[in-house]
Amino acid sequence: MKLLFFGATQYDRDSFNKELADFPEVDITYTKTNLTWRTAILAKGYDAVCAFVNANINAMAVEILAGLGVKHILMRCAGFDAVDHAMAKTLGIVVTNVPAYSPEAIAEHAMAIGQTANRRIHKGYIRVRENDFSLDGLVGETLVGKTAGIIGTGRIGAALCKICKGYGMKVIGADLFPNPGLVEQGIVDEYVEIFEDENGNKKVDYDSLYAQADFISLHAFLNKESYHMIGEESIAKMKDGVIFVNTGRGGLVDTMAIIHGVKSGKFGAVGLDVYEEENENVYRNRSGELVDSITARLCSFPNVVVTSHQAFFTKQALAEIARVTLTNAVAKERGEDYVARSQVC
Repeated sequence: MKLLFFGATQYDRDSFNKELADFPEVDITYTKTNLTWRTAILAKGYDAVCAFVNANINAMAVEILAGLGVKHILMRCAGFDAVDHAMAKTLGIVVTNVPAYSPEAIAEHAMAIGQTANRRIHKGYIRVRENDFSLDGLVGETLVGKTAGIIGTGRIGAALCKICKGYGMKVIGADLFPNPGLVEQGIVDEYVEIFEDENGNKKVDYDSLYAQADFISLHAFLNKESYHMIGEESIAKMKDGVIFVNTGRGGLVDTMAIIHGVKSGKFGAVGLDVYEEENENVYRNRSGELVDSITARLCSFPNVVVTSHQAFFTKQALAEIARVTLTNAVAKERGEDYVARSQVC
């Protein structure tokens, strides 16, 4: 199999090259170029392409890849939303992903940025570097005895629930498919209710979570129903001074509503590893550019911490991403099942 690896960094090369000995069928060519409809032509002569969460594999890109004979799109991330699945299915291209490369890594990062923003650790660090040892403006909240609201209690959300329990917090879960095992193990104290709307569709009572939680972390899937689930209306229902964290998908949150919430004092602290406008920046060094960006506005607040989609970024996660991606690449040839395949495809 000839595989063109888009958006390659040195750490990608290192982690994948370490695993290649177990996958002699795969011949990888690395390119720093990201995969979009403009760059898809580079895949001429390749059987498969590999891309990350910041790719833009829209319908046109998929059509170009199919025209070049590409049969497999390997997403080295959990999310499928960068790919036009309907077009891939129509043109017979298989789309696979890495469903859970390190839930604990993402959960640990979620708590880390939440606590950094809450305790103003980033500001305190900068002050000490400048020989300023004052504490004015650095006061935070103690989490023990507080209530954590975890939206989405899959593998990542469950891992964060465990961390919150370790902090001595009460944990409330919100999920369309609650995990009773988490309650039985004492990891989740309770789930908010599931109800049916006027059309008979099942809905989660997020309002109950918003009203109770002192710490809210998002781990939901991004789809038409969850797009901007955190906006002006939902934020207004939250406690004053709530700590809010998003390591899920940027589209879950209306960024301008977050900014308004910070300015009004509704949020005590905000930690964001993802945000809706990040694609122009993510995994790029733009330090030499003058950019009028949403990032600059977010970072201007003393109680907001923004990182560059790095929650997954541990040695263990990179090794798992490489192993699962290469396993998916050779699955058909070896007569094995894909680790994870787009259900649409």
